[in-house]
Amino acid sequence: MAAEAEGLEPEAAAAEDAAGDAVGAVDAKPGDPPLLVGNRLRLDLHPGGCHRLLHLCAQRPPQLLEVEFLQLSGHEEPRLLEATLAQVPCSLQNLRSLVLRGGQHWDVPGACRRRGSLTTLPADLSGLARLAHLDLSFNSLETLPACIPQMRGLSTLLLSYNRLSELPEALGALPSLTFLSVTHNCLQRLPAALGSLSTLQRLDLSENLLDTLPPEIGGLGSLTELSLASNRLQGLPTSLVGLRSLRFLVLHSNLLTSVPTGLAHLPLLARLDLRDNQLQDVPPELLDAPFVRLQGNPLGKALPAPQTPVIPEMPRLFLNSDLDSFLVTPQGCSVTLACGVRLRFPAGATTSPVNIHYRLWLPEPHLVPLGPHDSLLSGVLELQPHGVAFRQEVGLWLLFVPPRDWRCREVVVRTLSDDSWSDLETHLEEEAPKRLWAQCQVPHFSWFLVVSRPVSNVCLVPPEGTLLWSSGHPGVKVTFPPGATDEPRHVRMQVRAGRELRALLEEPEAAASPLLCLSQSGPPSFLRPVTVQLPLPPGVTGLSLDRSRLHLLYWTPPEAAWDDITAQVALEFTHLYARFQVTHFSWYWLWYTTKTCVEGLARKAWERLRLHRVNLIALQRRRDPEQVLLQCLPRNKVDAALQRLLDRYRGPEPSDTVEMFEGEEFFAAFERGIAVDADRPDCVQGRICFVFYSHLKNVKEVYVTTTLDRHAQAVRGQVSFYRGAVPGTVPEEAEAARQRRTGAGSLWMATLPIKLPRLRGSQGPEQGQGTSVSLAPLNLGDAETGFLTQSNLLNVAGRLGPDWPAVALHLGMPYRELQRIRHEFRDDLDGQIRHMLFSWAERQAGQPGAVGLLVQALEQSDRLDIAEEVRAVLELGRQKYKDSIQRMSLAPRDLTPPEPSASQSPESAQA
Repeated sequence: MAAEAEGLEPEAAAAEDAAGDAVGAVDAKPGDPPLLVGNRLRLDLHPGGCHRLLHLCAQRPPQLLEVEFLQLSGHEEPRLLEATLAQVPCSLQNLRSLVLRGGQHWDVPGACRRRGSLTTLPADLSGLARLAHLDLSFNSLETLPACIPQMRGLSTLLLSYNRLSELPEALGALPSLTFLSVTHNCLQRLPAALGSLSTLQRLDLSENLLDTLPPEIGGLGSLTELSLASNRLQGLPTSLVGLRSLRFLVLHSNLLTSVPTGLAHLPLLARLDLRDNQLQDVPPELLDAPFVRLQGNPLGKALPAPQTPVIPEMPRLFLNSDLDSFLVTPQGCSVTLACGVRLRFPAGATTSPVNIHYRLWLPEPHLVPLGPHDSLLSGVLELQPHGVAFRQEVGLWLLFVPPRDWRCREVVVRTLSDDSWSDLETHLEEEAPKRLWAQCQVPHFSWFLVVSRPVSNVCLVPPEGTLLWSSGHPGVKVTFPPGATDEPRHVRMQVRAGRELRALLEEPEAAASPLLCLSQSGPPSFLRPVTVQLPLPPGVTGLSLDRSRLHLLYWTPPEAAWDDITAQVALEFTHLYARFQVTHFSWYWLWYTTKTCVEGLARKAWERLRLHRVNLIALQRRRDPEQVLLQCLPRNKVDAALQRLLDRYRGPEPSDTVEMFEGEEFFAAFERGIAVDADRPDCVQGRICFVFYSHLKNVKEVYVTTTLDRHAQAVRGQVSFYRGAVPGTVPEEAEAARQRRTGAGSLWMATLPIKLPRLRGSQGPEQGQGTSVSLAPLNLGDAETGFLTQSNLLNVAGRLGPDWPAVALHLGMPYRELQRIRHEFRDDLDGQIRHMLFSWAERQAGQPGAVGLLVQALEQSDRLDIAEEVRAVLELGRQKYKDSIQRMSLAPRDLTPPEPSASQSPESAQA
């Protein structure tokens, strides 16, 4: 009655009475603290531990303020335990470690016989500001107490042997957590916020009921140990390959049927335990790795076939170069285009048949939306009709050239949608030999290309605040305080290293930090200042720092110059980092230099970071000097390219080094007696247009012509390269070739000589009359039955691959000659194929039936795809021949019988 009169709940009153009884139940010597030794107070192995702690809290001895480690038993009476814990925050203010374990009672085999009675924690425990270690193992927790996510300083949290079925999203709000153990519980899912624990180093989730993992687990960049043993996992997210700090990964006793290939490439991985799973096949990198354990898996054994209805096989289409469209039905199909692109339309993607058109564009500046530090890795693919939405996403695979440097960079597919370019979620697939695919899912068609960009880190900033850090540069961090925004907004971070700056600036003492780009959605400014942390420039520490030489630069597009905002912010320095506060985002850069004005210097460095030093090469094919190869290569690849082309081409040395922007347009002009074949679609008044991209093979093979008589003399000429717009005049004197100028402001770059040798052999005077063009001769066939040019044969050679020996044997070439070709071109597969095919074609020139022999050999070698393409080329040639006869009035234009006066047309046609 007294309790009710004072407004207390009956249970609270009982707890208060129990606490009062505990104070009176202590032994007769209250001044003697035998259990308080130094900074440790251990009450878990003695009966009445809660009574003793309550007595100490009531007396408040001075030694109580020195206690940092407290251990209590979880087998105490629940109300008494709760009342005791409520006294801890005000009495043990310096507590750093709190252990409330149950499970002190064990059976004979050593298993825990009785769990502790702890089911919750009082909310006041969140007031333990210094608490770093919390052990609640062997208790009866069914949900995580609400006070735990509020313990911001917690570094170790042990929750093993409880009854937890899930973890709350609020768990991701522990910024200092380094060790989390939740073994032997009933977890069926993990929160996505788990990936926000950027400082977590050890995570143990074994002995649970997990069947999937969230993709966000790949955000644990500091994780070194991960244990997921004895769960129900059937697959792993590909984001696990992003755990670059991982050393131990334990996955035994699950239901895994596959593992990501990228696990073998984790740089620090020392143990990968895959025992007792359902793995039939593993990547070769994992099969041979000494740190992988695979015992207990059915490797090489087929699992029982599931009792599912038989699904009809999806139609597969292989398009040759003459087809630019295909039909997609509601049944779906798998399509391989002639340019190497693959598409997969699932069943039901369309409700009615749709005709799809495709086109592969050459990369041009107006088609390629590259950022300041992006690199193009593929051509531009256009798929029509644009904007048609599919009922299911269509799979798209694009071939790309690997970037020179993978460090802190990622490969994505970029597409145009709603008049803006965006990056799609991209997965990389590797296919031997050295073929890389960028795979993505697209809801509708547009333009697509593959680019390499700096690694992007994105986070959602809630009103409660959060921390964003760079996965490529862990020292770059952005801290959002509570109240920085009133509604959630997405923030994106990109970091570009500035290792090249010292050489670019030509100042030995200059240095710069990584270049930080921050962008956001929503309002341009934050409600409260945001703290940015940047590493100090290399060689500079907080102890040896000369603050007069350090500049903080800021740039907002589309401004032309950088602003020095050093005097406008308060810079704080540690031994390795500099911190400052901002309210809106753009680009930030720390510079350490002796220069007093750095805005123009920063702009110069910004531009030079995008420059590439390249060489221009003009080479002639040995067998056909009229076929000229124009090539633009980065400087470090010139020697290897010349060595590879030495047996097939001859020509001058490369030009001097030319500095060019990626995506810059330039021209090659043929002068002084030679010109380029005007039938080429990219020819502009005898000049070939190029667009240089550092990661693409910028190669053009063209035919050159001459108006001079090559039967009487050789022709000497030159090819000159021009930057920007095509100049109205070209150099006429050969002396200009020795006055090479380079630089961003120079239109003319280099001139290379070319010599067309005198034609050999006796030919009738009637040949060559009426035409001034001397194209490459036809290799096989004739115009009436169809022919294959050297370009057609080059296309065939490029697609044969390892099947070329079988084709050669079916063409009748002796095995000894195959061995000779293999030996002469032992380091060049393309050289083997081209030498075999062209040497055979030269022997068959002028003989009837040569094209048929080639088609038959391709069919016998199971290369029906190339055989069909050759037939299509022959049919196209025959059709063009018939059209030309009709245009010349040598054949009737319809099927009606000709007049007697035109009876000579058959003879003329055969002539």
